[in-house]
Amino acid sequence: MALIVPVLVRGINNLSDARYCAGMGADRLAFNLDPATPGHLTPEAAQELSGWVAGVDLVGEFDTLPAPDINALAQTCGLKYVLLRRLRSVDAIAELSRPVLLNMQWIPDFLREDVEVVFRQYSPHVAGFLMTGLPERPLDGLQLTYLTDLARKFPLWIGSNLLQNPVRNMIHSVRPAGLLLEGGEEIKPGLRDFTELEAMFEQLEEE
Repeated sequence: MALIVPVLVRGINNLSDARYCAGMGADRLAFNLDPATPGHLTPEAAQELSGWVAGVDLVGEFDTLPAPDINALAQTCGLKYVLLRRLRSVDAIAELSRPVLLNMQWIPDFLREDVEVVFRQYSPHVAGFLMTGLPERPLDGLQLTYLTDLARKFPLWIGSNLLQNPVRNMIHSVRPAGLLLEGGEEIKPGLRDFTELEAMFEQLEEE
């Protein structure tokens, strides 16, 4: 299924999600591979899940794991990208063997100028910025203009929770590099409720 914007689905931890999201047209599937974080997958589990899908780029998500360990896991699991949950120094990012996606938490009270300083600092060294985090209230016009401006200057991937309905119209307005969705838990092995994901993918389908 062709989508109007590239989609990265985070938190893939079961075969149901992996196969469903790949089949619905997701471009990238992200596995939490940092052993120091809750809910992480073993390399063996990630390899098993990825073996059932085709046509998607695999992403490894990490928190504080050192670069040499990340590089080893990237090789073992066939990762195309590395997703970092928090900022590291530019020198530390340069040690990584895969293109980096950098998570940037949405904080409504951040000064726009301060955020852009960080984006400009890291932009030459990363493949994209992930803007995540649930705002306490719907985004106002100024905030949406701010997101749109960032998306025009940098490769910005936006969490779907930052957009208002109808999502399709917001995508055409903001024009991000991609959209972030979240995987979930199986009710039991092989049984998963895809109601929310299905609704989102339907909004993103090309007409």
